[in-house]
Amino acid sequence: MTRTAAREIVMRLGFELSVLGCTADELLDMVFDSEYYETLALEDEELFGETPDDKQRAYIETLIRGLYEHNAELDAYIEKYSVGWKFSRISRTAVAIMKTAMYEVLYMPEIPRKAAINEAVELAKKYEEPETVPFINGVLGAFVKGETEGL
Repeated sequence: MTRTAAREIVMRLGFELSVLGCTADELLDMVFDSEYYETLALEDEELFGETPDDKQRAYIETLIRGLYEHNAELDAYIEKYSVGWKFSRISRTAVAIMKTAMYEVLYMPEIPRKAAINEAVELAKKYEEPETVPFINGVLGAFVKGETEGL
């Protein structure tokens, strides 16, 4: 499994966190139950057809736990940098994409900032309307400039 596929799984699970209202560990236990994971593969064999190896699973778990623990902080960044938009008007998918990239930028220094943003833009192209892609790119660009300058 590639890092890109693992990141897409994180985005999808991040979306689920916002919908289900469960903890990160509850979601991870449910998703990585072998029988449940097989049902996901039936729905989306391209993404879930391969089980993550230990390295990719650790990456997914780190991000999901981080998104859960820093949920309010990440929401505040999205609200701060989405000028002219009410948070409630932004799709949950776009929020999940941006939170994933923001968490990587803030808490995973081994991941280059540009890679986190580029991957987010690619996910947006796959899951969002075309007009949403530049919005996500703009929010993430402003976020990186505003929150990481000098780091």
